[in-house]
Amino acid sequence: MSQAEDIVDDLDEAAEGRDRVRAGEIADTIGHRGIGALLMLPAALELTPVGGIPGVPTVLALIVATFAVQILLGRDDMWLPDWIAQRRIDKGKLDAAVDKMRPAAEWADRHLGRHATWLVDAPAPRVVAVAILALCATVPPLEVVPFASSIPMGTIVLFGLALTMRDGRVMALAWVAFAAALWGVWTLWP
Repeated sequence: MSQAEDIVDDLDEAAEGRDRVRAGEIADTIGHRGIGALLMLPAALELTPVGGIPGVPTVLALIVATFAVQILLGRDDMWLPDWIAQRRIDKGKLDAAVDKMRPAAEWADRHLGRHATWLVDAPAPRVVAVAILALCATVPPLEVVPFASSIPMGTIVLFGLALTMRDGRVMALAWVAFAAALWGVWTLWP
């Protein structure tokens, strides 16, 4: 099983032969991997140097929130509003983000998998969606503190990873990180 590496490869292939890639094309490319990947990848992009560009963390949080609302509503097919789907990401920045994500994906494929799946089975995705919406709401105000938005986005990565890899151990860790993120956001709140 190489789920995480396959997702990173798909992300890399989405940018192949182009100078810029639309967010909608990226979502379409990885959408078949499931809801966890759609939650995880925009949040993981925020943890790379791309997240240091003013406004990008908020746009990425909006993308994640769009997917979280759809999960909460029980949708199977995910979509992006056109104003988000048409946003473009520079190939160089996307390549750099993919390079940063690849070692983590390789590690995840080696060490994670079906453990304590009762923590990731229904209704877990809907409960996670509520937690993710709360985390996304903290991102715009946290942008005034450089890289502070990485706290909630890192937690979203854990939730997405747990759902993607179907690993309840990661889900338990994500809930601990959620509590820590809420505390961290509270202390950093401008």
